[in-house]
Amino acid sequence: MVELAQNYHELEKCTEDILSVIKPTEDDRNKRLHAIQEIVNSIYLVSSLGDAAVKPFGSFVSNLYAKSGDLDVSVELPNKYGFPTSKEKKQDVLRELMIALQREGVARDVNFIPTARVPILQYVSNRFGISCDISIDNYTGRIKSKVLYWISTIDERFGDMVLLVKEWAKAQNINDPKNGTLNSYSLCLLVLFHFQTCKPAILPPLKEIFDVDIPEGETNWTFLSD
Repeated sequence: MVELAQNYHELEKCTEDILSVIKPTEDDRNKRLHAIQEIVNSIYLVSSLGDAAVKPFGSFVSNLYAKSGDLDVSVELPNKYGFPTSKEKKQDVLRELMIALQREGVARDVNFIPTARVPILQYVSNRFGISCDISIDNYTGRIKSKVLYWISTIDERFGDMVLLVKEWAKAQNINDPKNGTLNSYSLCLLVLFHFQTCKPAILPPLKEIFDVDIPEGETNWTFLSD
C-alpha cells in the first residue's frame, strides 16, 4: 500500500510538471486573438469578402489547446439563401485570402491545399509565430468545438487529460491525420469515453447533457484592434 501511494504521488508530480510546460498562458491566448485579428484585417482588403465573418474553432474555442497548438479559423461567407458553399467557391476564397495575407506580410510557410475534402489554407503568423489553419464555412467544426468546451467546464480533469493524451500522441507520432493516424478531435472523444465509462463515472452520457439545440452565437470572442 505504501509503495502504491508512493507511485501515485510520483505519477501526480510527473503529470503536474508536464501540464505546467504545455498549458497556455494569458500571453499565448492573446497571441491567438491577435492572429485572428490579422485575418480580419486581411479580409477587409479583399473586396469580395467584405461581409465575411471570422470564427475561431477547434482547440482554442474548446479551451483544450496547448502552448504549441495551432489555431483553426473558419471564414463564414454571407449566405442569405442558405445554399451550401461549393468547393470551387471555397477554393477561390482561400486563394484570394492567401494572396492578401502574403501581400500584407502576415503569413510565412504558406501551404494551400485546395483538393482536400475540406479545402484549407495553412500558414504561420510572421508576427506571433502561431500556426493557422483557415477553412470556409466550417460550421460542423465550430459546433464540435462548443460541445467540447461545455464538457470541459463540467470537470477540469477532462481538459488536463486531453492535453496529456494529445502530448503523448504527438510523442508517439499518432496525432497526424494526414498520415492516417488520429486527429485531435478523435483523441478528445477517447478521453470522453474513458471519463464516461470509468467507475465511478466522471462524466455523464452526452444525451443527459445536451438535450437542446445548440444556439449559433453561444461562444463569442472579442477581436482586438491594432
